[in-house]
Amino acid sequence: MATHMSRCRTWSRLQRFGIAAYRKYSSGGRYPNVSLSTPLPGIPKPVFASVDGQEKYETKITTLENGLRVASQNKFGQFCTVGILINSGSRHEAKYPSGIAHFLEKLAFSSTAQYGSKDEILLTLEKHGGICDCQTSRDTTMYAVSAEVKGLDTVVSLLSDAVLQPRLLDEEVEMTRMAVRFELEDLNMRPDPEPLLTEMIHAAAYRGNTVGLPRFCPAENVDKIDKNVLHSYLHNYYCPERMVLAGVGVEHEQLVECARKYLDVKPVWGTSSATNVDLSVAQYTGGIVKMEKDMSDVSLGPTPIPELTHIMIGLESCSFLEDDFIPFAVLNMMMGGGGSFSAGGPGKGMFTRLYLNVLNRHHWMYNATAYHHSYEDSGLLCIHASADPRQVREMVEIITREFIQMGGSAGEMELERAKTQLKSMLMMNLESRPVIFEDVGRQVLSTGKRKLPHELCDLISSVTASDITRVTTKMLRSKPAVAALGDLTELPTYEHIQAALSSKDGRLPRIYRLFR
Repeated sequence: MATHMSRCRTWSRLQRFGIAAYRKYSSGGRYPNVSLSTPLPGIPKPVFASVDGQEKYETKITTLENGLRVASQNKFGQFCTVGILINSGSRHEAKYPSGIAHFLEKLAFSSTAQYGSKDEILLTLEKHGGICDCQTSRDTTMYAVSAEVKGLDTVVSLLSDAVLQPRLLDEEVEMTRMAVRFELEDLNMRPDPEPLLTEMIHAAAYRGNTVGLPRFCPAENVDKIDKNVLHSYLHNYYCPERMVLAGVGVEHEQLVECARKYLDVKPVWGTSSATNVDLSVAQYTGGIVKMEKDMSDVSLGPTPIPELTHIMIGLESCSFLEDDFIPFAVLNMMMGGGGSFSAGGPGKGMFTRLYLNVLNRHHWMYNATAYHHSYEDSGLLCIHASADPRQVREMVEIITREFIQMGGSAGEMELERAKTQLKSMLMMNLESRPVIFEDVGRQVLSTGKRKLPHELCDLISSVTASDITRVTTKMLRSKPAVAALGDLTELPTYEHIQAALSSKDGRLPRIYRLFR
């Protein structure tokens, strides 16, 4: 009878709560008989994140008494990304040996007044689950740390020490020289020529000024850069009014408090006012930079990459502060392109012009990609193409024709696709906390405020076909910048490339040879 009653109770519970209520733990006990819609007993009531208006997600900006700007964007989560961005890069080295920014990137987070070595810094960050990084570009230097929010005080203290109190010991400078030499050697040996071509196209477009100055330290300057040269540069450019402390995933008031506490200190190079700051505006010159190079042994092995010649042709676009920046970004997306072995569908850019008009029609071309580099006072839209050395002339003509055809009317469907793809890429990138940090920091550093993603999407949506035609017409009036790498026997002259970009159809002038 008792057994029968037990079975009935079990069956009744099975019907009410399902099979899970009857399963046993590995320890022999049963699951508690609580439905999934009922809170578990003895557990604190959860606090859920809620969206109660746009104001919580706007970027907050505060300028301190010493000129330092503090910008923050709150983001749900237990980790934050905090860093210092400085208006300093290779474009500011006109009065110094080129390569200082490259050296400072390698020296970042080495020994400081508070920390005896890089290992000490990394161990301190490890306690808060943190990592650090430093990146320099032509116009910005960025020191960043990602760590737990509760370690914010330690993180800002460490950043202040790394930026304002570096020791720059002789052995650290010597190790940096070795690292720079290795990177320069690697730059000339790697199969991907993109970094080298980007360096060359900037040197051609802005010959000897601002963003045309070398991004990588020239080999002849490696031994010229020492502690005194670095201190002289830091004294002029690492000052509060040229800096932004940016944070994502932190409370603004807390970040401002940390900034007042740690970033109002005397730098190791002194506090006298800067006297030698380069305020040059980028002067677009156009021109050509060629590097004859044997590319036959760049990639050996069972499936070697064939010997290729790489060409990059660019024209002046606009600064990122101008209204035309958005139409140029849409135009760049519309051109798209990539490698001939790239797989994917429309989302990968297979319906962009450089795929449809170039890679799908000319099987012998290995690459055709559009790039847009934009700075606070100028910009450069370029197309990079790769092919067999014997077909360089034909490849150049195909690229010049694409530049000319940009000025034609854009189709409604391709324009909408480019705008949608640009918005999609923007929103997808801004899912990442480090990307939001960089966006906040760079915008506040250059403009003093930040445009939010929905504002940028509205600007992208408002671009019309006439905007594309207008910016292209303006761009085609500038002299071309050309970078060429590899076997350049068949490369047309600069004058011929310029003539092609001034013609109606983009064709190179015909040349007649008696002997081939």
